[in-house]
Amino acid sequence: MRRRRRPALDVLLPGLVLAVVVAMALVPQAFTTGDPERCVLSRSLEGPSAGHLFGFSLFGCDYWTDTVYAARTSVAVAALTVVGTVAVAVVLGSLAGFCGGWVDVLVSRATDVWASLPLLLGAIVVLSGLQARGIVVMSAVLVLFGWPALVRLQRATVLQVASRDHVLAARALGASPARVLLRHVLPGALRPLLAYASAYAGLVVGVEATLTFVGIGLEQPTLSWGLLLLQAQTRLAQAPHLLLPAGLLLLAVGSLVLLGQALQRRTADLAR
Repeated sequence: MRRRRRPALDVLLPGLVLAVVVAMALVPQAFTTGDPERCVLSRSLEGPSAGHLFGFSLFGCDYWTDTVYAARTSVAVAALTVVGTVAVAVVLGSLAGFCGGWVDVLVSRATDVWASLPLLLGAIVVLSGLQARGIVVMSAVLVLFGWPALVRLQRATVLQVASRDHVLAARALGASPARVLLRHVLPGALRPLLAYASAYAGLVVGVEATLTFVGIGLEQPTLSWGLLLLQAQTRLAQAPHLLLPAGLLLLAVGSLVLLGQALQRRTADLAR
């Protein structure tokens, strides 16, 4: 009997939302004709109008334009952090799971120790001591404190894949350890990691916005959703349209988490 496939909507809908957010980051001119550097202070906090559907910011900038261009920052931080964290996980997790012995013990103990430092708390401690806090620095700090969970997942997956028949057959035929790992283990072990990375990207976007909102994240002149919310926090009662970045932030984070969960379910189905 053929297994019924789940409806693709759990992947397509969040994927569509994320495609729009990424398009905003890559081609902001397709979503707005405004210039984020063109501000008129006399229009500060002016509400929505026919020509400016989402009003103006505290500094008299078109708020929709600022929000669209701020998507670049979230996408850049998420991409750099996820790529860096996945790279660390692939190297350390694969070595621990495949080599075993003292390598596994060393990586596992280091992972356990580092995992005791919460991501948000660790980032706060490090960033509060830095003067320059740009996109690259923010991403590096998030990689520094975010890798343990992904390393654990990769190690567990490699252990599982390494015990499969085709891997054991490759070893029996005399394939070198490096060839077995690269050709037979990693292709099957990467799928769960990449599925989890989608949901992890949502966490990264939320953490970046949180750190910026509390004043120890990204700084001007960088445009970010967290920075827009920081500037608006004392003016929301007067100008409720300033909540726009919060709405897009929740939509992006929710879509990433839902997409990651859907991909993880499909990965689990394929492994059965």
